[in-house]
Amino acid sequence: MLIMVNVVQWLTTPETARRLGVKPATIYAYVSRGLLTSHRDPVDRTSRFRAADVETLALRGRPREASRHRSLEIEIETRITEIDGHAIRFRGHDAFRLARTVTFEQVAELLWSGELPATPPAWPTHQIDIESFIRRGNDTVHDRQRLLAAHAALGSRDRRDQRSVIATGRELIATIVDSLPVHGDGRCPRLMLEDGTAVRGSIAGRLWARLSPRRATPPLMSALNAAMVLMADHEMAASTLAARVAASTRAGPHGVVAAGFGTISGPMHGGESRRCRRLLVNAARTSARGAVSMSLELDGRVPGFGQVLYPKGDPRAVLLLQMLRDAGPHPALRAVDELIAATAQRRLPPPNVDLALAALGMIGDMPDDAGEAIFVSARIAGWLAHAMEEYEERPLRFRPRASFIGERHAPPE
Repeated sequence: MLIMVNVVQWLTTPETARRLGVKPATIYAYVSRGLLTSHRDPVDRTSRFRAADVETLALRGRPREASRHRSLEIEIETRITEIDGHAIRFRGHDAFRLARTVTFEQVAELLWSGELPATPPAWPTHQIDIESFIRRGNDTVHDRQRLLAAHAALGSRDRRDQRSVIATGRELIATIVDSLPVHGDGRCPRLMLEDGTAVRGSIAGRLWARLSPRRATPPLMSALNAAMVLMADHEMAASTLAARVAASTRAGPHGVVAAGFGTISGPMHGGESRRCRRLLVNAARTSARGAVSMSLELDGRVPGFGQVLYPKGDPRAVLLLQMLRDAGPHPALRAVDELIAATAQRRLPPPNVDLALAALGMIGDMPDDAGEAIFVSARIAGWLAHAMEEYEERPLRFRPRASFIGERHAPPE
């Protein structure tokens, strides 16, 4: 009996580059763009590529578009957020203008009700003892775990009318922020808006007091508020889709947020800024070129660079990095600029908002997972806005069908 064995042939990065007639740096660019898949050799931990994939790519010539779909096509009508090229609008308002001129609370209310408050609303303080929900004496507890604990401690409510959901949203975000442990003297810095309005007790100020031990300058406070505004919603991101699916089953606001929490906890979504933070630290300690090379060799990509919706660069990163530069020089910004230069030299994609969040965390001497805490605290606003919109749709409308590709076994005789 003849037994056919399919043997997978592997090529190293230099071999792949020679077959395609490009430089090794271009191979990493192909990986970042989804044109090739990098596999880690278990012995020497270097990158390997399937010879068949390389040959297919070589026969196609120099590729310009990805050879595989980057996402499933699911189109959902919404009145909340519009992404048009490099423009982002919340309920028809330019998100970048909002980030500079109003508070996060005003934007949250806009997403929920469709009306932008003329003045910053004051959200009451809600604080609970979340340490009782976490093992005491555990030095490895991250802020994300505390956010989850604060959410769990609030319990569950099933009222889904707009007024109740908005009230729950205010309480939930305020509780999650206020229940984080205080760093430094605990004083809440004022937020100075572009028109000179001084806002006391803002959510951004309360979050700064719980993430940073240092006093916030007005430009840094503005940057944190802008970050929360820009992270409040981003159309149909993975966690937002999960939140809408939960809402379609008529889960209450807390169930919707729990669905969002579960999805955003993935390292490729909310946790990406922590990987960016490590990249910045490595670049500052060694060199940007070395940090980029290490990331490409280990993962086939550089965290904090590339965003599928913005091939020419994430406009959220552009604004936040500019606001951080306006706040004054800092070693983190020097590392960012060197990383941007190093990645551009390899023709890799421009930076995304996760790199900007990581830089904000470094400048503020915040914990490594501060970017995730900022992201999650802000995105709850978007999840609940989408939930209210989904409550108006037919329930259980998300029911995709599966295409079975497994083996079928004959029943035993």
